[in-house]
Amino acid sequence: MTPSKATTGYFRSGLPYVRSGNGANVLIVFQGLVFENKPSPGPMARAYSFLEEDYTIYLVGRKPGLPPGYSLQDMADDYAAMIREEFGAPVDVIGESTGGSIAHYFAADHPDLLRRLVLHSTAYTLGSAGKAVQLRLRNLARQRRWRAAYAAIFGFMLPQHGVMGVLSRLVVWLGSLVAGTFFAPQDPSDLVVTIEAEDTFDFRDRLAEITAPTLVVAGDQDPFYPPELIRKTAAGIPHARLILYEGKGHGAAGKQFSRDVLAFLREGRT
Repeated sequence: MTPSKATTGYFRSGLPYVRSGNGANVLIVFQGLVFENKPSPGPMARAYSFLEEDYTIYLVGRKPGLPPGYSLQDMADDYAAMIREEFGAPVDVIGESTGGSIAHYFAADHPDLLRRLVLHSTAYTLGSAGKAVQLRLRNLARQRRWRAAYAAIFGFMLPQHGVMGVLSRLVVWLGSLVAGTFFAPQDPSDLVVTIEAEDTFDFRDRLAEITAPTLVVAGDQDPFYPPELIRKTAAGIPHARLILYEGKGHGAAGKQFSRDVLAFLREGRT
């Protein structure tokens, strides 16, 4: 299937989105951590193109201009207000990475708006290494050192040893040079606020409040959310299913991932 043309815009509430697909059902993807809260077309926006036959997909970020101290729960409430205003009915949700952290609050606090939930490469809290690199990213963002900021995040996700490590270092250098030159935000505040909100995030004591059918999918080599945290997340959510992909890192993807997510979301539809 040829992916549909993506369109971008802002909901009336101010949340940015990238829309793709023409399916009869609505899927909201809570976007992972981004450097700037604006519509983000590109490869990450098409990560769920395998769902476009079934869904109209909205990859949704956070509203720009987040005030200091804004929490992940506040962001979840923003998503809930948008879904009520724009769709007025329960939708399927994929929460990816930091967006998955926000989706924990959304699922527990707004169960009337959720049909099925996929927690993709996320957990009830960040791992210690993930927290450390995100705080480093925050500090570099405050200094507007964007090339170094991109290098920090790219380098953390790619292998650093052996033959692949040599190739990774080249990719990190080139990627951070291009991204830091052409995709440098004007204002670091939204990135800083989001990182600080996730740094204190720990939802373990509330996992049992998530009642929607839930699929937890991730790679067993995820550097941000280690497998032990992902397993505890799935174990704490009533009747949640867990799939860990061997050898996959952050943002686990592939043919089996596509089949698993599609099968889960199709369950219960007539």
